[in-house]
Amino acid sequence: MLEGKKILLGITGSIAAYKIANLTRLLVKQKAEVKIVMTPEATKFVSPLTLATLSKNEVVVNISDNNSWNNHVLLGRWADVFVIAPLSCNTLSKMAHGICDNALLAVYLSATCKVLVAPAMDDDMFHHSSTKNNFNIIRSYGNEIIEPEYGELASGLTGFGRMAEPETILQKINETVNQKNDFLNKKVLITAGPTYEPIDPVRFIGNRSSGKMGIALAKEFYNRGAEVTLIAGPVSTELPAKCRIIKVETADEMFEECLKLFPDTDIAVMSAAVADYKVLNPSAQKVKKSNENLTLKLEENKDILKHLGNIKTTQILVGFALETNEEEENALKKLRAKNADFIVLNSLRDKGAGFGTDTNKITIFAKDGNKFDFSLKSKNEIAADILNVLKKYEDN
Repeated sequence: MLEGKKILLGITGSIAAYKIANLTRLLVKQKAEVKIVMTPEATKFVSPLTLATLSKNEVVVNISDNNSWNNHVLLGRWADVFVIAPLSCNTLSKMAHGICDNALLAVYLSATCKVLVAPAMDDDMFHHSSTKNNFNIIRSYGNEIIEPEYGELASGLTGFGRMAEPETILQKINETVNQKNDFLNKKVLITAGPTYEPIDPVRFIGNRSSGKMGIALAKEFYNRGAEVTLIAGPVSTELPAKCRIIKVETADEMFEECLKLFPDTDIAVMSAAVADYKVLNPSAQKVKKSNENLTLKLEENKDILKHLGNIKTTQILVGFALETNEEEENALKKLRAKNADFIVLNSLRDKGAGFGTDTNKITIFAKDGNKFDFSLKSKNEIAADILNVLKKYEDN
């Protein structure tokens, strides 16, 4: 329940704004204190008077009303959670780039609480590259996205971009404000992304890992109270500003950083896609093209997960297994061979899982023989599932 919780709703210009009247009613029914801020465009879709009546609080639309000033700083500090729903493509872009041209954005930039956003836009807008980039940017600021649903859109088309239903948003609000710091003061080490093994100063051996899964894990651990260190290979995804970040390129560099940090770690999650091999004696100069085939001699990289498994004492060690065949068998072999406590399996044969996607489908294998299956979800949701499994074992 939300009794006594302070919920700030931000409404932007979208036809889905009409649904926020029902969300407001649901929040008040759970005895939450609700305040609302709207963009001027949003008032064309739902009346501030309706929302003020339902919330029992005056609705803020402008920084100033006649001779009075609406203190956006205090409003941004008042809330336990700030929910922007619907989030239009226009406001998303402004949030990503720090534009402050209305009261809602002024409150957003002043907010000290968790920010949830529920996008509402047409399918093509939702999938546009600039929109995806803006979502990545606001995620890097610590904001959480309540993923839109598939269904009929205002344009008459059918696709993704339909705002999550009020009941779904309500559930997410409950999860957020009632979330305990169940990993408070835990020291967590996470690896993410690929490694680049140089052939010469220009070329390298690498893989397609985006680091999104490891970054989602880092954010989830941080949000649940942990002290997080993220060792990141070369990734283009924005890294979480609130975690300690160590950037590396090669498997050797990642190995050395893990070795330094592991003894003082409570939980280590090795989600990076570390190259198994590196070039023996890479060239100091750019290798020129010739009429002959180029032969590269490779040697094995150090196995980070196995080494940590061999030296661990009280640490919880989590590995990842990305497989293309005999998935479960290979994951269980890795669990035993690396002396890990858990292995998280995903398969490239599952659509929407693996490298570069915003979603994942996983199975977690525990060393005691238990198995946990999860359906295709956003990587943020998968991160929460992984932490919930770890917490269940810690409590037992």
